[in-house]
Order: sequence, then C-alpha cells, then structure tokens
Amino acid sequence: MKLLEGKTAIITGGSRGIGKGIVEVFAKQGANVAFTYSSSAEAAIELENQLGKKDIKAKSYKSDASNYMEAQTLAEEVLKDFGSIDILINNAGITKDNLLMRMSEQDFDKVIEVNLKSVFNMTKAVQRTMLKQRKGSIINMSSIVGVKGNAGQTNYAASKAGIIGFTKSVALELGSRNIRCNAIAPGFIETEMTGKLDAATVQSWREAIPLKRGGTTEDIANVCVFLASDLSAYVTGQVIHVDGGMLT
Repeated sequence: MKLLEGKTAIITGGSRGIGKGIVEVFAKQGANVAFTYSSSAEAAIELENQLGKKDIKAKSYKSDASNYMEAQTLAEEVLKDFGSIDILINNAGITKDNLLMRMSEQDFDKVIEVNLKSVFNMTKAVQRTMLKQRKGSIINMSSIVGVKGNAGQTNYAASKAGIIGFTKSVALELGSRNIRCNAIAPGFIETEMTGKLDAATVQSWREAIPLKRGGTTEDIANVCVFLASDLSAYVTGQVIHVDGGMLT
C-alpha cells in the first residue's frame, strides 16, 4: 500500500520548484492533491494534466495564500471537490533580498505577508475541517536561514523564523485533537532558480556541504511524505533540517 493512499493534500505554491516536487512525490504515494499557483498558470495546467494520467485526483487552483479571504475560499473549494483535507503543506514563498540599510519597507512587508501570513491564513482555513475529522498533518516550509540568519535576508530570515514559532504553537494547541504540525528547514536545494546562478558559485556551495551536493526537490518531498503519513504519528512540533549537514 502507498503511504498516502486515500489522503487529500493541499500544497501551496505547487506548480514549480520544491512545491512541484512535493506534488509529484505525493501523487506517486497515492495522495489526492490540490495545489495552488499564483502566476504560472501554464505550468500548473501542464502538471495537472500529467497527474491526471495517474490513479489519483489532482486539481490546480489559482489562489493567493497571503490573502485571508482567498485562503478561506480555497479550503472550501477543496473540501467540496475532494471531500476531506488531511494534509496541508504551506510551501508558498518569495525572496526580496537586500542589505537592511537598502531594504524598503515594502520589500520587508511583502516577504512577511507572502511567507508568514500565508501560513496563518491557510492553517486557519483548514483548521475547522481537521478538528471535525479529529486528524490532520500540517507541514510548514521554513528554512535554515530562519534558524541561523543570513546577511542580506533580514526579511526572509524573520519570516522563516516566525514559521518555526507558529509551528510549535499550533502543535501545542491542536495536538489533543490528533492534528500534528511540523516544519521543514531546507538548506541549499537545487531547482530551476538555482540553475540560473553562476556555476562556480554553486559548486563552492556544494563543497561546503558535508554531503557534497545540493539537495533535490525529492529530498524535501520525501520528508514531507514521512511527516504527512502515519509513519510520523508521534511526531509534532518539530523542525527537521534537510540540508545535507550544512548546519551540523
């Protein structure tokens, strides 16, 4: 039996990068997947069509998780379309990097809104359904930058550190109803975005990692499968570093 068979997952920011990797691995593990996108409609439709060939249900939704009402509407639509919400993966996120002295208020606010407020919005949106079901797994995508900080990323680091505090608090609030909440802190993950970077720079990053490679989207997705499945039934309130040993 597949690890996520019969479960329904909402994955925000699921049309590319880490989100897309999670959607694909969840589908392989038998989950029905509802995933969101903001601007990459073509990629979302292509992924939906690709998943349609598998023996699961998959649907893409244009939705902005940083907008409270859109998050509520999304949860209602997914519940109507799929019948349950068993897993929520808060993956949507952006960066607007700059040194603090050059960072605008707008760039700080936008990153907090998209990365952190979206986690609040979506968790609130699915909470009632999970409480009724008396089960659920919420997985929030933090970052090692939220654990250790990083020069030029005060906004991003603050948002990802905030996710960790939010995760632990939700785990304490909802644990008695069998709703688990955990966070993943990825390190250097190689996606289409990192593919545009200077090759020598990327190689130097790889060399600084004990496992001597960047992570893949599948590396993150596999940990999501563990946290979403019954294998982790006694795991909540945790932050799992998926970084090849970078912070060791």
